[in-house]
Amino acid sequence: MRLLMVSGDRQVTIGEKGPFHAMQREFSRWFERIDVLCPRPDRAPTVATIHGNVHFHPADCERSRMARWIARRGTELVREHGHALVVSHDYGRFYNGIGSWRIAQATGVPYLSELHHVPGHPVAADVRERFEKALARLYVRWARDKALAFRVVNRREMPALLARWGVPSEKVVVLPSLYIDLEVFRPPQRPLAPRQDVVFVGRMVGNKGLVPIVDALARLQHEGRPATALFVGKGPLAGAVRERVAKQGLAERVRFVEWVDSPAELAELYRESRVCVCASTCEGGPRFTVEAMACGTPVVSTPVGVMTELLESGELGRLSGFDAPSIAEALGAVLGDEARRARMGAAAAAETRRFEYASTLKGYAEGLYRLVGLPLPAPAPEKPR
Repeated sequence: MRLLMVSGDRQVTIGEKGPFHAMQREFSRWFERIDVLCPRPDRAPTVATIHGNVHFHPADCERSRMARWIARRGTELVREHGHALVVSHDYGRFYNGIGSWRIAQATGVPYLSELHHVPGHPVAADVRERFEKALARLYVRWARDKALAFRVVNRREMPALLARWGVPSEKVVVLPSLYIDLEVFRPPQRPLAPRQDVVFVGRMVGNKGLVPIVDALARLQHEGRPATALFVGKGPLAGAVRERVAKQGLAERVRFVEWVDSPAELAELYRESRVCVCASTCEGGPRFTVEAMACGTPVVSTPVGVMTELLESGELGRLSGFDAPSIAEALGAVLGDEARRARMGAAAAAETRRFEYASTLKGYAEGLYRLVGLPLPAPAPEKPR
């Protein structure tokens, strides 16, 4: 089977080996050919093909013209290579989905709409997210009779939302996207002295709850329970977060790292941390919290994505509210009892084995084959990292 993917990921084309690059290593074993349409990167692309049979096609236009470009280029590729399915990662202004539907109209090849999360759900961080949620609702209502199905990546949050928006349950396919390489993301083989109490990893953007995290750290310090922290990531709010850290008197306790070069280096940062924190207002996963759990690091998180499912028992970490006092209370509860924190970390590592990279991606591939009525073939040999 040949697959056409319409993605928002631009990292691969400029040589950055993030999660999408790692995902394609395994996915390329299950498909004869994969073509990926993606936005134009910020600098000249240097990578066109990875893993031998995954081909990237960055746009040559601005985002305002993306739907038209996706339709034209995607139709050309389908007619040239005979793809059986178009998989569209849908978000933002939904030009991926609109362009994918136009490919389906032109070629007869069905398209699958992937909705990993909806901005503003369950909580809107700002007016923009409220607008984006309304836009997502309009898109879903437009696409529910056009898309073959909707793929979601968690079992509670997104199926319930789509049901409220009028999507029949039979058109909602749950195919998890948290594929974790457990050879990389694993507990330490020997005890490690922690370098920081708290770690955050992710884009420095509005929905990540960065200000509440900083304010929670300040609250702990004010209560006489100071904690050190590491923020890993870059984005438009990076400067504002640094300013907030300084304003709250935390400059000596908080470090920043914009980028790590490899998953192995990231795993080491998780293992050197006592707890991982997520204060997002909306997420599909998030991935970084599950990576941390696989490394034996418990998590404090707001109830977003799969976190509600994973943390509701209180055995793997703690759920918090979206406000700084609630986040501080949860962090303090985990950090305040080292024996319990260690038990949480061990239980978290055991639980996340179900997200093992190869088996999860096999399930994802099998779900795509099932949608078009084809059996899953034997995989190609394992490809080098």
